[in-house]
Amino acid sequence: MGKKLVSAYVLVAIVGAATLAQGAGFKINEQGAKAMGMANAFTAQADDPSALYYNPAGIAYLKGAQVNLGSLVIAVPQTEFTGTTPLSGNPPTGVGSTPVFEKAKRDLFIAPSLYATYSLENLPLTFGLGINSIYPLAKSWDDSSTFRNQIQNIAIKPINFQPTVAYLFNDLNLAVAAGIDVTHAIVSLQKMPYSPDPTVPNSAYELGALGLDGTATDVGYNFALKWKPCHNLSFGLAYRSEITLHIDGDANFIPTTGSGFNLIGMTTAATSPYSRTRITSSASTTLTLPDSLSIGVAWQPTEKLTLEFDAERTGWSSFDKLQFNFNSAQFAGFNNKPDAKNWNDVWAYKVGGQYAYSKNIDLRAGYAYDESPIPDSTLGPELPDSDRHNVALGLGLHNSYASLDLAYMWVKFMERTVNNQNMQTLKGENGTFNSDAHLFGANITIKF
Repeated sequence: MGKKLVSAYVLVAIVGAATLAQGAGFKINEQGAKAMGMANAFTAQADDPSALYYNPAGIAYLKGAQVNLGSLVIAVPQTEFTGTTPLSGNPPTGVGSTPVFEKAKRDLFIAPSLYATYSLENLPLTFGLGINSIYPLAKSWDDSSTFRNQIQNIAIKPINFQPTVAYLFNDLNLAVAAGIDVTHAIVSLQKMPYSPDPTVPNSAYELGALGLDGTATDVGYNFALKWKPCHNLSFGLAYRSEITLHIDGDANFIPTTGSGFNLIGMTTAATSPYSRTRITSSASTTLTLPDSLSIGVAWQPTEKLTLEFDAERTGWSSFDKLQFNFNSAQFAGFNNKPDAKNWNDVWAYKVGGQYAYSKNIDLRAGYAYDESPIPDSTLGPELPDSDRHNVALGLGLHNSYASLDLAYMWVKFMERTVNNQNMQTLKGENGTFNSDAHLFGANITIKF
């Protein structure tokens, strides 16, 4: 029965994690409710099975067998945009100057996680397995939105498997760990391409509807250390490598206008009605997920109070462009069109604390400042990101054989104004994005 329950949970985790989108860039740091309650300042503490994400060396200090099951829920309001886009106005002519107000679709995201650890009795070795979703992305705008030529729906649905081994040097009270990250991802994108007429200023002519779907499975690695030089002080360091996803899949295009038929080398007389014409092609692209480095220090000034400060660098400069390659000759008009991203490496700074209110109750709080990796020049509606302030509260209930951790986080995205609208490529926008989000996390840990 127990094996069936765990198997069912893993299946739910894979499905549920597929729709999550939150964090700097499209990274999810909220991988455990205990850490989340301290704004994810957990690299140096790392004292429950979710350490497999935050600092795998932390599992070396865990005793026996432990299983942690959890879920993150994000209530995402509609991202709001005020300004102009290349399609604002009344296409096909005179576009790009009429102010519009757009809202992304509202959604509720659920991302379960599973962590399991086992410590040997006679050797200072601990084995662990983590299953979670670290780099998901999902964004949807209405099909009639003035962003429809850039994006209607985009989703990156990854699931990460992380087997890990940790070793504890008892004499030094120092732990080291290493593991691999096996990431399987499903990627999909839908949009309605438009094309400008070079002879007509401020023009945008509809071509049709384009959809892409693909999958990838690739591998990275991680290593970490945790050192406790004295009973009230600990240091942590964790590194996770890049993973280059080689995505292969299929694309389809449905021309809806004469311009769309010309793009694929057909005349409008060749088919009627237009909407019944559909062409397909195999498609491929690569997407490099960034590496990350976290360092942290935790201090226990009193028996009941623990404080931690972390700094985390994420190497988003790995995401320099997005380019799809199509094999069919009819898709030649979509080939050799790299979409520049030019993201930057960024830092996040986190401070959190835990107060042991009683023997069985812990109170937690934290704050984090998270930098956005996206430059003004390439910010777009597929991920209208910005620097953000994260404020978190948490509660821990525990006894000798189990614990329940609950957390809430409010994420306030700073107002982001950009002026990158390009009427030659019909990309970008001139205007302002606003958004915030509410996150709820819960994890239960059982000790055997």
